[in-house]
Amino acid sequence: MLPQHEKLVSRLTQAGNLDQHWHGAFAAVERHRFLPGRITAPDGTTVDRDGDHDGDRERWLELAYDDIPVITQVDDGTGEGSGYPASSASQPSIVADMLHRLDVFPGMRVLEVGTGTGYNAGLLSHRLGGENVTTVEIDADLAEQARVRLLDAGFAAHVVTGDGTRGWPKRAPYDRVLSTAAVQRVPYAWVAQSRPGGRILTPWGTAFHNGALAELRVGPDGSARGHFAGDVAFMWVRDQRIPRRVVETHVRPEEQEFTRSRTGLHPYEPISDFSASFAIGLHMPTVLNRVEYTDEEQRFTVHLVDPGTGSWASWHVDPDRGETGYEVHQHGPRRLFSELEAAYTWWQEEGPPEHTRFGLTVSAERQNAWLDHEGRPVLTAP
Repeated sequence: MLPQHEKLVSRLTQAGNLDQHWHGAFAAVERHRFLPGRITAPDGTTVDRDGDHDGDRERWLELAYDDIPVITQVDDGTGEGSGYPASSASQPSIVADMLHRLDVFPGMRVLEVGTGTGYNAGLLSHRLGGENVTTVEIDADLAEQARVRLLDAGFAAHVVTGDGTRGWPKRAPYDRVLSTAAVQRVPYAWVAQSRPGGRILTPWGTAFHNGALAELRVGPDGSARGHFAGDVAFMWVRDQRIPRRVVETHVRPEEQEFTRSRTGLHPYEPISDFSASFAIGLHMPTVLNRVEYTDEEQRFTVHLVDPGTGSWASWHVDPDRGETGYEVHQHGPRRLFSELEAAYTWWQEEGPPEHTRFGLTVSAERQNAWLDHEGRPVLTAP
């Protein structure tokens, strides 16, 4: 075992992230064997393992075994664009937590959506046997690279090149479905391809808030239900991605009419609070929020944008004028800031509830988000 690998396993164990059932897999499966030669850390540092600088390989190994996510592909591998992250190797402590929550036992059959590097499939294969692991990756190049890495590591997981939102019915039914990409709508194919009593674990969010885990159990009636947990942010499945450059596209105050008002509400309260932001997202699922800083970080603007209607609101924070409130501009058929205020007030009056009190029900017709029980729906979507 490499010293860096040993240290990572030790850190995860000491922090309580790694339970006894998964310790053997994390000790046996080396993360660096599943990473490409060029990776990027969250701070933007990019390291080429085979670079010309002294210490490149050592720095690459440090990133590989730090408890951080690393970007492994940008712009869908096209080599064109602005370097937008398209695939990553998840933070090891998050990987360990999700595998713990998956609650698998030897002999179970698992469908993984979003193969990525193949590291997660390697961990599953070590625990369950490769014959019980099906992993689906939409990017053909990533799928092939993962297939080779898994075989080189001695694992015979079934790697499929395809759209994971459709599952993989040829090897169904599954005892567990694990997605390593976020969804706004849980594909019903995952429910249909699961055994009654099976579990589905997926990052779930709205355009407003990406960061919770949906833990669902499949019932005999062909639906799945469960609560939200966790604090994670994953890249979206490709057909549910959030639009990019929404502020530049839709917010043009020099050309558009807008109303002005002032508010005493600071963005920290409804946007920076995890549970508040999650609840507001249930009320405004199509609305994105973006923060734009000026030269001084104390002055910033929060933009709310609904691409479907072209509506937007800009919420300007200037500490020098905080005593008189913050200026708000609103444009379009939807009054987005007014909607946000109403949603935040609702959340406060309800408790305020932690995001773990919310749940989700997925059927063939729709998905419903609710508070405490299904009789208190908050969001219904086809």
